[in-house]
Order: sequence, then C-alpha cells, then structure tokens
Amino acid sequence: MSRTNVEVDDLVAAARGGSPRAVARLISLVEDASPRLREVMSALRPHVGHAHVIGLTGAPGVGKSTTTNALVRELRAAGKRVGVLAVDPSSPFSGGALLGDRIRMSDHATDAGVYIRSMASRGHLGGLAWSTPQAIRVLDGAGFDVVLVETVGVGQSEVEIAGLADTTLVLLAPGMGDGIQAAKAGILEIGDVYVVNKADRDGAAKVRRELRSMLTLAARPEGAWRPPVVAIAAQSHTDLDKLTAAIEEHRAWLDDSGTLRQRRIRRAREEVEAIAVAALRSRWEPQGGGRLDELAAAVAAGESDPYAAADALLG
Repeated sequence: MSRTNVEVDDLVAAARGGSPRAVARLISLVEDASPRLREVMSALRPHVGHAHVIGLTGAPGVGKSTTTNALVRELRAAGKRVGVLAVDPSSPFSGGALLGDRIRMSDHATDAGVYIRSMASRGHLGGLAWSTPQAIRVLDGAGFDVVLVETVGVGQSEVEIAGLADTTLVLLAPGMGDGIQAAKAGILEIGDVYVVNKADRDGAAKVRRELRSMLTLAARPEGAWRPPVVAIAAQSHTDLDKLTAAIEEHRAWLDDSGTLRQRRIRRAREEVEAIAVAALRSRWEPQGGGRLDELAAAVAAGESDPYAAADALLG
C-alpha cells in the first residue's frame, strides 16, 4: 500500500473516530478537486449510505440558518450526530459564510457531535456548490446520522437540492411578499415538508392556508407522499418537535415505499454523470482548451457544424 493510501485511510479512520480536523481535511480535498479524491471515495465506500440527508431551501430572509440551528439542537437532543453544509454565494475568500451561517450556529461550536462547514457556491447555479455531493459522502462516511444541507437562498432557482436530499424542506415566512409566489416555478414540486417560519408574526396563518390550498390542487399519483405544512418559530424554538416529527414521518414513508432507494440511485446516477462529464472536459481543456477553440472557430466560420465538431472533439 502506498504512503498516499495510508494517509487517506488514516484520515477516514480519524474522521469516523470523531476528529473534526480529519473531516475538514477530507472535505478540503473534495473542494480542491484533489487527485487523491478517488482514493478518498474508495476508502469511504464501505461506510456510506446511512445518513439521512435533509435539504433546506427558500428565499433569503425566511430563516434558513436559524431553522438549521434549531434543527441541530433538536436532533442532538435525540442523540444523533449532525453534519451541516451551509452553501455560501460569496467568494471562498470573502468570509461571508463564516460571519453569517457559523455565527448563527455558534451554539454548537463546542459540540463534538456536530460538524459545520461553509462551502462557496463558486458561481454554481441551483443553490449548491459543485462539490456538495462528495462533501455529503464524506459526512455520511464519517458516521454522521443526519446531514443538513442549507442552500444559498436565491429563491425559485434552487431546485437542485431536491435531487440531492432524501428529505427537502421548503421554507417560507410572512412579510416576504406573496407567499404563494415564492412557492411557484417548481418549488411546489420539490418540497417534502413545507415550513412556515416566523409563525408568531402577522400573516403566518394566511401563508400557511394559501400554501395548503395550492398543495391540495397539485396532481399527485395514488400512494404518493402528501407534503405537510408545518408552522414554526425557529428563533424561539417553538413547535420544532412538529417539524422533526414530520421529517421522521417522511423518512419512514421513504423506507416503506421504496422511494429512498430510488432517490439514492438517481442521486448516484447524477453524481457519476457529473464526474464523467468533468473528466471528458478535462481532456479537451488543458491550459485553455486549444482544440475546442479551433473547432469552435470552424463552426463560427461555417467550415463545420456543431455535431461534427463535437464528434471530432470526442474522437
């Protein structure tokens, strides 16, 4: 066994033993697209597939970080180890997530059963970072019972989380404009549990009522999951037990219906496809992608067509 393999195996063993530093190093390898990633994923393989992945999405200001913090508290009270990935829209050097998400979750800074990592989206659309699937795999393999993934918070474009999470929470809040408007454009299709946060404010009952009405109108096949609408006040930890109960009920339904396996196969398929596409791209883009530039110029000049150029690129 090579020295590199020993290092990776040691890191994985330390991460499974509860070392936050080892977990951090493994996720850093993921974010940096390290050449050792293949070894990392191979070492983690026997240990993955156990964590319940919960995604939290919603427009800015609905209280995603506050709700995440409150959920961590509830899950820890139930004796579960919790990993948190909070995706930040800023530059990885800006410190934005450090001063935002982590401060809101500072209650858990000294808890060995909680690991919190801020990740930069680096321009990736869909509310997630490109490395989020592999980071989830690291936390899963490290033995965390639940992985919470908090998206950037850019509104209606954040539908990618539905393909990544076992359970997707869509958060809304009164006073954020039209609550139903915020639940359009695919949002009504991606939520497994809808959460009306800041339920102690005026207008919360109206948002909850309208949301329930919209969900009732949505066509769903017989036997499909019927997403509940849960009202909470995360800041004061009010009715968090109702939210955790809804999450557990959905997890049980996933197991009983076989949907959990289907979702994870779909997730793995997309992950494999993304890695394969990235590998293909790396073949034609060494130091600026000269071959691709040549073919693009030929297409633009009418000397070739896009399909012929693509065949030449892959040939």
